[in-house]
Amino acid sequence: MLFLFVILTSLAVGFLVMPIIIKVLWRAKIGDQPGGRKIHKKFVPSMGGIGFFIAAAAAMAIWGWQFPLPDIRYLLGAIGLMFIVGLRDDLVELKASRKLLGQLVAVAMVVVMGDIRIRDLHGFLGIGELHLFVSYGFSAFVLLALTNAFNLIDGLDGLAGSTGLVVSGLLGTWFAIQGLESYAVLSFSFFGGILGFLIFNWHPAKIFMGDTGSLTLGFTLGALVVAFMESNAALPEGSSWRFNPVFSSGIALMIYPLYDMARVFTRRIRRGQGPMTPDKSHVHHFLMRMGLKHNQVALTLVFVQILIVGAVVLMKDLSDHIVLPVISAITLGLGFRLDQIAVKYVKKKVSKEPNVLANSKNSNGSMKGNQKSKVSIKDFENTPINYN
Repeated sequence: MLFLFVILTSLAVGFLVMPIIIKVLWRAKIGDQPGGRKIHKKFVPSMGGIGFFIAAAAAMAIWGWQFPLPDIRYLLGAIGLMFIVGLRDDLVELKASRKLLGQLVAVAMVVVMGDIRIRDLHGFLGIGELHLFVSYGFSAFVLLALTNAFNLIDGLDGLAGSTGLVVSGLLGTWFAIQGLESYAVLSFSFFGGILGFLIFNWHPAKIFMGDTGSLTLGFTLGALVVAFMESNAALPEGSSWRFNPVFSSGIALMIYPLYDMARVFTRRIRRGQGPMTPDKSHVHHFLMRMGLKHNQVALTLVFVQILIVGAVVLMKDLSDHIVLPVISAITLGLGFRLDQIAVKYVKKKVSKEPNVLANSKNSNGSMKGNQKSKVSIKDFENTPINYN
C-alpha cells in the first residue's frame, strides 16, 4: 500500500508542475523547432524531464526517509548530477567530450562509491568472479551503454516515456517483493513521475523530455538494472523470483534501446559515417514510414519489449547460454522482418505515385520511359521528408 502512495504522490506532483513548466518554456522559447530530422510540425517545448525529476524527488523526500536510503545515497547524488548534465545540454549544448566527462563522474559515483556494479559473470562464457578493476570498467561500460541507448530512443511522442514506465514498474515490483525498499521507492517514484509526464507527452505531445529527461531517466534505469542483476544473482538457488539467466534478464529489460543503438551504429559505420551521426534509421522512423502513427509505434515497441521480458520469465530456470541466444534471435528476426516490410511498403507507395525517376532525361536530352525505380532501405534512411 505504501508504494501505491509513492506512485500517487509522484503522479500528482508531476501532473501539477508539468503545465507550469510547459508555459515557462513556451515563453522562453526553449524547445524543438520542426524541420530536418524532427518529425513534429510545430514548436514543442522540451526539458520535460524537469517535471518528472521534481515529481520523483518529492516522492522520495516524503516517503523515502523511513527506508535505509544511505545504501543508495551515491546513486541519488549521481542521478542529480546527470540531471544537471542534461539540463545544461538542453540550455547550452555541451561538447561531446564534456558531456561524456559529466556522465563518467556520475557513473563513477555509482560504480565505485555506491558499489553498484557487476561483480561476477556467473559462469557465462566460462567467466566467474571479476577482478575489482575489471568489474569497475565493465560496469561503467554497461551503465554508459544503457544510459546513451535510452537517450537515443527519445525521438517520438510517448516512446521513451512508455519504455521507462514499463522498466521502472517491473523493477519496482521485483524490488518490493524482495524487500529492497530503497530501490523500490526510487523505482516507483520515477514510475509515477513518468506517468504524469506521459499525460502531456502522448501524441500529440505538448512537451518533450529532452536530454534533461532522457539522460536522467536512462541513467537511473541503467543503474537500477545493474542493481537488479546483482541482487537477483545473490538470491538462493530455487528462490521463486530468482532468474538464473542473470544477464539475459537485465538485457531483456532494456532490449529495445540496446537493439536500436546497435542497429543505428552498425548502419552508420557501414556507410562510412560516425556512430553518433544523426539520421533517420531508428526503428521508430521505419515504423512511421510504414504508415503507423506516433501512439501506434510507441505501443507496438512497448508490446515487443514486454514480449521479450515475458520470454525470459518463461525461461527463468535456464542459463544465459540458452536464454541470451534465444532473445537475441527473436530480436534480430523481428528487426530483419521490419526491414523487409518497410521496403515492401515503400515500393508499393512509390508504384502508386508519378514515376519521377523514370522521366529523367537521357544523354540525348530525351525523356527516359518505362524505367522502374529501385527502392532500398538506404534510399530513405536520411530523407528530409517529415513523416509525421
